[in-house]
Amino acid sequence: MLRPLAAAVSRSPRAVLLAALLFVVLSAVLGSGAADRLRAGQGTENPSAPSALAADVLEEHFPASSPNFVLLAHAPDGVNDRKAARTGLRLADRLAHEDAVSGVVSYWQSGSDALKSTDGEYAVVAAHVDGDEAAVGRATKRLAAAYRGAHDGLTVRAGGTGEILNTVETTIAEDLVRSELLALPITLLVLVLVFRSAVSALLPLAVGVVAITGTNMVLWVIAGYTDVSVFAQSLTTALGLGLAIDYALLMLRRFRDELAAGRPVPEAVRTMLATAGRTVVFSALTISVALAALLLFPLFFLRSFAYAGVSVVLIAAAAALVVLPALLSVLGHRVDALDPVRPLRRLLRRDRAGRTPGAGRAWSRFTRTVTGRGAPVFAAGSLALLVLLGLPFLRAEFGMADDRQLPAGAEPRTVQEIVRERFDGSETAVVDVLVSGVRAGGAGGSGEAVAAYATKVSELTDVAEVRTPAGVFADGRRTEPRTPVDALRESGDLAWVQVVPVHGVETVSPRSQRLVREMREIRTAPGVEARPAGQAAALVDTQDSITGRLGWALALIVVTTLLLVFLLTGSVLIPFQAVVLNALSLTAMFGAVVWVFQDGRLSGVLGFTPTGFVDTTVPVLMFCLAFGLSMDYGVFLLARMKEEHDRGAGDRAAVERGLRRTGGIVTAAALILSVVLVAIGWSRITNTMVLGTGVALAVVMDATVVRCLLVPSVMALGGRATWWAPAGLRRLHARFGLSEEGAGAGAGTEPDRPGRDDRTDRDDRTVPDGPSGRTRGEQGGTRTWAEV
Repeated sequence: MLRPLAAAVSRSPRAVLLAALLFVVLSAVLGSGAADRLRAGQGTENPSAPSALAADVLEEHFPASSPNFVLLAHAPDGVNDRKAARTGLRLADRLAHEDAVSGVVSYWQSGSDALKSTDGEYAVVAAHVDGDEAAVGRATKRLAAAYRGAHDGLTVRAGGTGEILNTVETTIAEDLVRSELLALPITLLVLVLVFRSAVSALLPLAVGVVAITGTNMVLWVIAGYTDVSVFAQSLTTALGLGLAIDYALLMLRRFRDELAAGRPVPEAVRTMLATAGRTVVFSALTISVALAALLLFPLFFLRSFAYAGVSVVLIAAAAALVVLPALLSVLGHRVDALDPVRPLRRLLRRDRAGRTPGAGRAWSRFTRTVTGRGAPVFAAGSLALLVLLGLPFLRAEFGMADDRQLPAGAEPRTVQEIVRERFDGSETAVVDVLVSGVRAGGAGGSGEAVAAYATKVSELTDVAEVRTPAGVFADGRRTEPRTPVDALRESGDLAWVQVVPVHGVETVSPRSQRLVREMREIRTAPGVEARPAGQAAALVDTQDSITGRLGWALALIVVTTLLLVFLLTGSVLIPFQAVVLNALSLTAMFGAVVWVFQDGRLSGVLGFTPTGFVDTTVPVLMFCLAFGLSMDYGVFLLARMKEEHDRGAGDRAAVERGLRRTGGIVTAAALILSVVLVAIGWSRITNTMVLGTGVALAVVMDATVVRCLLVPSVMALGGRATWWAPAGLRRLHARFGLSEEGAGAGAGTEPDRPGRDDRTDRDDRTVPDGPSGRTRGEQGGTRTWAEV
C-alpha cells in the first residue's frame, strides 16, 4: 500500500501539495462554522435512561419543575421590604410576558421560603425558557442582558443552566485561543532545537494545520446530524498538533538519516514511507480504536470525543503519509536549511549528522544498564513506582460536573454559590419524580395512588418531606392537606412529586444517589409508575450506562490492540506485554486526578474549586485517550526493535538498538505533546483542566518510566521468549503481517561509528544478516553490524 503511494507522491509532489492546499482552504471555510453547531450542554446523561425520559415529560407538562433561567435578587433591607417586594413582583410579571418564557415562579408571588435565603436578603425568580439548547442559549443571553443590574431597590444577577452553558461555551472558545497562542511558540522553539532547522521545524506545523482544519470540517458535518459537545474542540487542537508533531518527528528523522547515508531524495522518501510510514499507520490505527470505543457509550459527551479524536488521528496520519512526503520531495536537502543554532553546534563540535559524538554512546550505556544485570531491579522499581502513584484512585468518588467547573467570579457560578450557601440546602437537592398511570387528585381530591407512594417514600431515612398533588407527607403520614397550589402538580394521568431530602444531603452526593436507588425499589399500585428525575437520578443512570458498556469498550480496545501489535511484531508475548504496560502507565494519571482535583491539592496554584468528586465520564475519556497515546509511543519503540531484530540483531541487542534509536524521538515527541496538553489544560473550565494536565502526566510517565525503564527491562528479562510465536502464528504473520521492504538488508540503517557501544550479546555472532544469509564471522570481522 505504501509503495505505490511513495511512487505517486514522488512523481507529482506539487500536484499533491496543491490538492492539500485546496483541502485546507475548504476545511477552513466550512470548519469555521463548527462552533455554532456544537452543543455546550454536558451531554453526560443517557437520553434513553428513565431519568431522562421522566425529565422530558416533566418539562413538557410541568415547566415549573425544570427552570433553566434564574434571577437572583438582592435587597440590602431584606426581600420583604415594601419597595423591594413591589420591584420583585414587577420583575416576575415582566419576565412572565416574555415570548420565550413558559412559566415563572418567584418568592413574592408564592411566598415559599424555599425561594428566599435564610438571612432574608436574597430571593429567586425562576423561569422556564422554551426551545432546544441553542434556542435556550440565545434567549437566556438576551434575557440576562435585559434583567441584570440595579432595579429600584434590588440588585439582580442572572443564572441558571442556560446561562451556565453560555458561559461554558464562551470560556472554552477564549481558552482555546489562549492555549494555541501559548503552545505554538513553545512548540516551534522546541522543534527548532530538535531539528536544528527552521524549515524542518515548520513541517510538523503544516501537518497539524491540515489535521485541525480537516477535523473542524468533519465536526461541522457530523454536528448537522447528531449532538456534538463543544468540549471536543479542545481534543481536536491537542491531538491535531500533538500527533502531527509525533508523526512528523518520526518520519523526518528517518528521511534525514537516509539523506545522511547518501541516498537520493526519491529513494529516501520511499524508505521513509516503508519504515516510519508503516509505524504511523499502526499508531493511527491503535489510537483510533481506543477512541472509537467511546462510541459504545450512549452519552453524547463521550461520543463527541470519538468523532473528533478518530477524525483528527486519521487526518493527521494521512497528512503525514501524503503531504509531508510531498513537501520533502520538493525540499530535498534543503530540509536542513536555516539552522539558527549552527554557531552553537560548531562551538560544541557536533558531527556532520547533527549529533554530538557522545549522544549515541550515552543512550547505549543507558540501554545496556537497563537491560543488563539490573533489569530485574529496574522492572520491579518501575512497577512499584507506578502502583504507588496510582493508589489514591482507590478512594475515588464520582459525581457530575456543575457550575463549579466555571471560573471563580463568573456570574452564573456566583448565583449558584449564593443559592447553595444562603438558601435551605435541602431545597437545592430536591428530587423530582414523575408519577404516571393515575389520575392524581381524584373527585375527592385524595389521589390514593399518589398518596400511597408518597407515604412509603416519606419513611426513607434521608427524606424530610414529600410534596404531592394530594398534600405533603412526612414520616409515613400526611402532614399538610391538599392546597390549590398542589393542584398545579397534576396533568391528566400524570403527577409531579417532589422529594425533599433531610438537611445535609447534597444534590449529587453518595447519599442522594442512594436515595434515588431506594425510591426506585418502592413498588407502586398496579398500572402506576414512578420515575425519579433530576441530577441525582441522572447521575445514577449515567453510572449504570458507563458500567454496563465499559466491559465491551475494554474488550474492543484490548482485542484490537493485541491483533495490531501481533501484526506489527509477529510475537505472542509482546502484544500482551504492551497492553499490560500501557495500562500501568495510566496509574499515575488516575492517582493524580484524585489527589489533585478530588482532594483539592494544588487548587490554589491551578485555580479551580474542588468538589470532592471526579466527573463520572472523565476517567473513561482519559483512559481511552491516554491508552491510545501510550500505544503511539509503544509502536514507535516496538517497530524499531522489530526492524533491528529482523535485520539480524540478537534478542537483547534488538531491544538496546531500538531504544537507542527511538529514545530521542520519543522523548522529544512526549515533551512537545505534553506542552500542547498542558496548554489545553491551562483552562478555566475544570473538566478541560483535568483532561489536559492528566493526560500530559500520563504521556510523560509513559515516555520516561514505561518506555525507557519498564519496557526494555521486561523485554530483556523475557529474552528469546519475547519474540516467540508458534509455527502456525508465524505463518499467519508472514502472510498477513506488515513489514517494511528491504529491512533485512539494512535499508535505512542509521550510520553509527564502530566501537564499544555497538557490541551486543553473544547471539549477534551467529544470526544471519538479512537475505544474504551471511553471518558476522563470514564477513571477516572487518565491519561492525551498525556499519553493515
